[in-house]
Amino acid sequence: MSDFEHQIYEAVKEAVKTVYEIDASDVLAVETPRDPKMGDYSTSVAMRLAKQLHKRPMDIAAPIVEELQKTFPAAKSVEAVNPGFINFRISESSLSEVIRTVLSMGDDYGRNETGKARRVLVEWVSANPTGDLHCGHARNAAWGDAVCRLMEKSGYDVLREYYINDAGNQVNMLAESLISRYFEFFGKEYPLPEDGYHAEDVKKIAADIARQDGEKWLDADPSERRAYFRTEGVKRELAKIEKDLELYGVRFDSWMHETFFYENDSKMIRDCLAVMNEKNLTYEKDGALWFKSTDYGDDKDRVLRKSDGSLSYLTPDIANHVYKVERGYPELVDFWGADHHSYVVRMNAALRALGYPEGTLKVDLIQMVRMVEDGQEVKMSKRTGNAITIRELCEDVGVDAARWFFVSKDVATHMDFDMNLARQKDNNNPVYYCQYAYSRMHSILEKAKGVPEAERLDRLNDEKELLILKMISDFPNHVADAANTRKPNKITEYVLNLVKTYHSYYNSCRVINAEDPDLTAQRLALVKAASVTLKNALELLGVSAPESM
Repeated sequence: MSDFEHQIYEAVKEAVKTVYEIDASDVLAVETPRDPKMGDYSTSVAMRLAKQLHKRPMDIAAPIVEELQKTFPAAKSVEAVNPGFINFRISESSLSEVIRTVLSMGDDYGRNETGKARRVLVEWVSANPTGDLHCGHARNAAWGDAVCRLMEKSGYDVLREYYINDAGNQVNMLAESLISRYFEFFGKEYPLPEDGYHAEDVKKIAADIARQDGEKWLDADPSERRAYFRTEGVKRELAKIEKDLELYGVRFDSWMHETFFYENDSKMIRDCLAVMNEKNLTYEKDGALWFKSTDYGDDKDRVLRKSDGSLSYLTPDIANHVYKVERGYPELVDFWGADHHSYVVRMNAALRALGYPEGTLKVDLIQMVRMVEDGQEVKMSKRTGNAITIRELCEDVGVDAARWFFVSKDVATHMDFDMNLARQKDNNNPVYYCQYAYSRMHSILEKAKGVPEAERLDRLNDEKELLILKMISDFPNHVADAANTRKPNKITEYVLNLVKTYHSYYNSCRVINAEDPDLTAQRLALVKAASVTLKNALELLGVSAPESM
């Protein structure tokens, strides 16, 4: 909650305790009214106490309001309105004090303790290391990174993890495809698998290996050759993925390989299966090992070990999630593609069956994105003829526009990415509109470098000034809410509202007035606080705040 919400919460709690000698913590909440005419903040505590106190809400509210009028000096007014809300208006002097808070905290403004002492492991992107990241991955990457930034700003201890699917058939196909292209480089025949990879990056990697190692693999033992190209292919594809994510402003603390769970004679997987067996969670049927997932809400039981002895994809993934918790992260967040809906059910079923608390794993599914240009869907890169990659997108529309567009719409919905709009350098493009506001702020502050700092902040009483002050004071609350709900699009909404208000203020109020140096200094302080807040908000989205445009 914002500083004012926290102050009101504590003041109301004490007032209820004084008047009624009860603790209202369980029913007390402070909110921002949808209609600004109702006040800056409001609480429905009187209505929530009606049943307990056997009184009308308005009768409960009246003495609470009387007590608050004596004990809460930050309020300009406190009043009870039907059917029992208690509404607050914050005084101009109290609102303006947020400027000093912002300027003293600087880059830390917006930081809050909502997630203090909570350790969370966030896994996202996790694309197979078999090719370039494309625009579908770009939405996942921007969203997950912004969520991590919000959580970190809110006090969570976050581990950012990429799970590398390097143990399945797709990686085998990558190895075979590389071998085929390697042979092709030397003019030799080696059939390209029907389900193999035909992209140019596979040809390039194979050519790089050929130039590096020469012809040594042409006559090598097939199993040794396959193992080498498998390992080398994954390594090189991952290096490319990491480089592209770095360009995109996305970083990871941990890269967890699926093959890790197969090492040491599959000990981690065997231990996991042993625990499931001890808990009577599995059974044998038709030569396969099954998980009783229907006992935990799944629509059918799931295979853990196939009749040929190989493991299903689910088995190492259960071990993976168990290992996450064992590493000291009791809260897990995954961002998966929209086609994983049923997989969410079975993974949560496995964790519940193993005794982990409900809610240990939270999964948000990221819906599909369409790239649109001139009103038409664009599926392929004009340059390569393949799917548009993250790198190509960043080179085309810029990192800032790409990230803003992808985090501005809830991932629970499909989205169209308007490439024409993303390229525009005018106020029709929302990221340009917001960045232009920051450059305007910076320009004003540069022009007024010689103006002494404001000693007082008592003349900021224009309606738009008060609105900006309230929006700035609410910023930590918006950060905390976006972190808790894992919805960075709430920050893009906040930024747009702040910027719209600032542009309106800029056009209607004269900030620098040589005839009134006192008011000039106070207004400059407001602009500086707004610029700090805007820059910090953009940083949470992975979007830059340019000083000039």
